[in-house]
Amino acid sequence: MQVKVLPFGVLKDLLGSAEASVDLPEGSTVAELLTCLKGNQPLRAALFQGIAVSVNAEYAVATQILREGDEVGLLPPVSGGSQETATVIALTREPIDADSLVKTAKQAEDGAVVVFDGIVRNHTRGHQTLHLDYEAYEQMAEKQMAELATEAHKQFAIRHVTIVHRLGRLEVGETSVLIVVASAHRAAAFEACRWLIDTLKKQVPIWKKETFVDGAVWAAGEPFPPGLAVTPLAGTPVPVTPSEPADEN
Repeated sequence: MQVKVLPFGVLKDLLGSAEASVDLPEGSTVAELLTCLKGNQPLRAALFQGIAVSVNAEYAVATQILREGDEVGLLPPVSGGSQETATVIALTREPIDADSLVKTAKQAEDGAVVVFDGIVRNHTRGHQTLHLDYEAYEQMAEKQMAELATEAHKQFAIRHVTIVHRLGRLEVGETSVLIVVASAHRAAAFEACRWLIDTLKKQVPIWKKETFVDGAVWAAGEPFPPGLAVTPLAGTPVPVTPSEPADEN
């Protein structure tokens, strides 16, 4: 059967259209439709949190059964001019759409949006980079990223934080990590963005292997904050093949 999906607000930007037709098995529920729409994209899953759903212009529950031709609305929390904070956290193996995420972060009450867009460069210490591979202790990394966003809201006068980190293989020029901070004032946005990326690099369990034309190496990490490391840091990368270059990033 086929249903019409109408996304609103931030979800319209995310899905890229004002409406779409979705094919589902007969007897599918609202919950099963949402699972279909989210797919395996963690960023979509993060933005679907807290939404309401309507079926034929009436609020619906997750267990409601859909029928051929139903019109399903995806409804993010209604804008009411509040100053509540907002957060988007995600690990993803899909390319990061920086432009869309920045656009989504902006609201009328913001005077500044500061963006850190970490990009895979084509060299390290004179060695040509072929590609990078990122891996993470995913459950812990997402928890740590969420805690960083919460702490940033406490420390700085900001309204919104986005932290999205790519996993898997990345080619030169692709975004590895995106941080977006929105605030009424630029100083707070700059300070929070710098604090977030610096702290993320020190304590979120994500690792990078760099593959060069002449070998590969796991990049040396930055020291853990005091009290977290249980053994001293040697300060050198662990080579995958002999005589590989170190990376300070």
